Amino acid sequence: MSITLISSPLQGFTDFRFRNAFNKYFGGIDTFYAPYIRFNGTLEIKSSYERDLNPKNNIGIDLVPQVMANNADEFLFAAKYVQSIGYNELNWNLGCPYPMVTNRGLGSGLICQPEKINSILNRVFAESDITVSIKMRLGYASSEEIFQVLPILEEYPVKCIAIHPRIGKQLYKGSLDLNSFERCLSNTSHKVYYNGDIVSVAVFNKLASQFPTINHWLIGRGVIADPFLPGMIKNNTSIYPENRVDIFSKFHDTLFSDYSQALSGSSHILTKMLHFWEYFITSFSNPHKGFKKIKKAKNIGAYEATVRDILSNERQTDLSTQ
Repeated sequence: MSITLISSPLQGFTDFRFRNAFNKYFGGIDTFYAPYIRFNGTLEIKSSYERDLNPKNNIGIDLVPQVMANNADEFLFAAKYVQSIGYNELNWNLGCPYPMVTNRGLGSGLICQPEKINSILNRVFAESDITVSIKMRLGYASSEEIFQVLPILEEYPVKCIAIHPRIGKQLYKGSLDLNSFERCLSNTSHKVYYNGDIVSVAVFNKLASQFPTINHWLIGRGVIADPFLPGMIKNNTSIYPENRVDIFSKFHDTLFSDYSQALSGSSHILTKMLHFWEYFITSFSNPHKGFKKIKKAKNIGAYEATVRDILSNERQTDLSTQ
């Protein structure tokens, strides 16, 4: 069975600059979900969302916009906007676990309100012809919450439901509830995608064996932590290319250059790259030591020298293990 790999969005990370650089140097991702559109009381599309979704910034990429909304007016406004620029699908984020989101009844904080979900979908399908897909968790406070929502979703022609088998309160901590995920499969007729903790080829193969009917898989943090991972999953190999450090180096330099042009001031650039390295460094030997060095780099020159040093050490490590 052929598999489809989808990049699950991370706000502040997987924008068009990352997507383009990733596609250029790695590949393996079939579809990217864009970081969500969110409204703050006014029905207005921010310029940052416009840039991120602009088809000219996403050439050669299959991109699905996403919305974070807890009322039909916002959902419909986002739907109309994305359709106006050429998209025909809008993904609804019912999965974000962060308190600043869930406390406002958004993301996974909305799963416990099935009637509200019903009223929103009722208007969306009545007033728009947008294709709707949903990304969600098992619930916010309890994994039973999703089983109140699934019967409602049966009433609508939803394209698919991507399920992360945790509750919102867990954030990204604790174990996955794979038993509840399996229950979901027998409680919906909709296409179900799997999302959550795919961090290696071995983990993917174990999940694929456990859930043989699933052929769409979302990878979130794993795409950033190990950008080789999607391609390796597609090729069913755990062996990295011999020139992996050189490939990563070119990828990093492209990202660094693009963000240097987009952000103002060295502190913004260094902060942006520091956040990326929180993920990147986990695929390197001696990650704790490497990340400490990145954190100590207080100017652009020091940062560039530190990155060169980390990559050089990694090349030596690779050579010694060949």
